[in-house]
Amino acid sequence: MLKLPIYMDNHATTPLDPRVLEAMMPYFTDRFGNAASRNHSFGWQAEEAVEVARKQVAELIGATAKEIVFTSGATESDNLAIKGAAHMYREKGNHLVTVVTEHKAVIDTCKHLEKDGFEVTYLPVGREGGLDLDRLRAAITGRTILVSVMAANNEVGVLQPIADIGRIARERGVLFHTDAVQVAGKLPFDVNASNVDMASLSAHKMYGPKGVGALYVRRRNPRVLLTPIIDGGGHERGMRSGTLNVPGIVGFGKAAALCREELMVESARLTALRDRLYGGLRRNLPEIFVNGSMTERLPGNLNVSFAYVEGESLLMGINDVAVSSGSACTSATLEPSYVLKALGVGDELAHSSIRFGLGRFNTEEEVDFVVEKLSAVVARLREMSPLYEFAKESGKLLKMAD
Repeated sequence: MLKLPIYMDNHATTPLDPRVLEAMMPYFTDRFGNAASRNHSFGWQAEEAVEVARKQVAELIGATAKEIVFTSGATESDNLAIKGAAHMYREKGNHLVTVVTEHKAVIDTCKHLEKDGFEVTYLPVGREGGLDLDRLRAAITGRTILVSVMAANNEVGVLQPIADIGRIARERGVLFHTDAVQVAGKLPFDVNASNVDMASLSAHKMYGPKGVGALYVRRRNPRVLLTPIIDGGGHERGMRSGTLNVPGIVGFGKAAALCREELMVESARLTALRDRLYGGLRRNLPEIFVNGSMTERLPGNLNVSFAYVEGESLLMGINDVAVSSGSACTSATLEPSYVLKALGVGDELAHSSIRFGLGRFNTEEEVDFVVEKLSAVVARLREMSPLYEFAKESGKLLKMAD
């Protein structure tokens, strides 16, 4: 039986998998020790659980356990990677390269570094959201110390050519960081195969708890050193001080292990659900436009603009379906999405865009309900739109997306 409201905003956050909660529960109650307490069994128990989770997270991305630094989430991981590398290698250079469609945790961190005297190149993307590798090569100079490019965009789901970017960075002797939050656990991702030196991860994007993340930091070929941004007791090999969130870390580890086991089956299922959603909308509605590449895209992502419809009215009309009109981190603003604008999407279409994030617990029944509901709402809103009526009568409807 269909249960409302329907959740399709899994790029913002995912529900906690019941199996993850089950693994976490003992560490809230009986096994409550501090992982840094080395003098009794409560601390040993906590430390052992953390190390098991560290190994589980590492295995998801092809790393070793000693290369995983636990943090409070991906925003902190992005900050630690970018600021930590910038200040550690400042004698080598002061130039960083990133992309205009990065998450705000990367963009704003780079802008902060600019105030500290660093130079940052923000590369553009093409209409489908991909980075031009020739532009990247041209942007790297003798003073470049870091390239930061996200593996998959959080709004439009576009996959960047991470392995190619990593190869270019390695050839030029530049460190490569990727915000891998959206891709980890959804598609195969191996830090060694991709020549990634640092990767940011987040538990709550892979059916784990909020408030815990990790930064992969390469230990060999090259060994990456970071200046910490949080000082204290020297936890996490001195890179991130602070009492460890043991229940959260245990949950992160379990979530990573489940993703590793189920990734291929889940990826295929979500791709089929996404295609079912898009196919249904296309059958019912003209003038809809996919934002970003349909081939180089996360399995569960669909970002669509509905021409001749006002975005806020559209969201109100489908208030029993949880979706996003942009990235969750910037949804409070009325400005058009900076990611969509970077893809060349006009303000009106950008305002009418919806991001669907399909996830582990979505069903075909839910997809079919959303197709019918959204189709009816869009049709009704267009009937009320003088602009749509004029475009129909004048034969100037926008060309439908392929």
